Amino acid sequence: MLFSLLQAAGEAGAAIGELPQQEVVSYSLFEMAVKGGWLMLVLLALSIIAFYIFGKKWWMIRKAGQIDRNFMKDINEMIHDGKIKSAASLCRKYDSPIARLIEKGIERIGRPLQDIQTSVENVGNVEVAKLEKGLPMLATIAGGAPMIGFLGTVMGMIQAFFNMANAGNNIDITLLSGGIYTAMVTTVGGLIVGILAYFGYNYLTSRISDLVFMMESTTIDFVDMVNEKNLREESASGKGTENQAL
Repeated sequence: MLFSLLQAAGEAGAAIGELPQQEVVSYSLFEMAVKGGWLMLVLLALSIIAFYIFGKKWWMIRKAGQIDRNFMKDINEMIHDGKIKSAASLCRKYDSPIARLIEKGIERIGRPLQDIQTSVENVGNVEVAKLEKGLPMLATIAGGAPMIGFLGTVMGMIQAFFNMANAGNNIDITLLSGGIYTAMVTTVGGLIVGILAYFGYNYLTSRISDLVFMMESTTIDFVDMVNEKNLREESASGKGTENQAL
């Protein structure tokens, strides 16, 4: 009897081993993206625009912050020695918003201090506007890409239920799964593009804020520098007047 049981178990195991094994189906990222439909092309275009804006702004901000640490010290010495043209020439050597601010202020030396400060602030506003150009588009992509993904989700679900409604009594699970698959792929694609654009926007905004703070600090230093020069000249002229009176 024991022999019969062992023989039966062996035959059952052999029968199970002869059963066809289920194939594991896998998709590449490209194939999954294709399953998402035409909305994935929209998300692809938005991702390219987002990467372009981020790369361009990152490079611009990086160049804007590159300036010699002794720049203001050299400007101060030149202004103190009366070398105004040399100070302006030094500013032109740097392709930086800070250098352009100081150059505009140097060109206004000799005018009232309020006029100098206003001119420098106007140039600063223009430079900040250049740095921030394109960021609204990046913010729009950050908010719009997930919405496009959710639109694909809704369209996929509509397609799934439409197929089920037309199938009548011949309802198959594949009719529903195909639409849901499309819906999930577009959702994931939209979230990925939106999240990357969101982090990129916040990073660039933070870098621009740091640069604006640096520009404001430099402007204050320059105005103080010019004010000190004016006071020194007034003091010197006052002493000269006193000597002439004596």
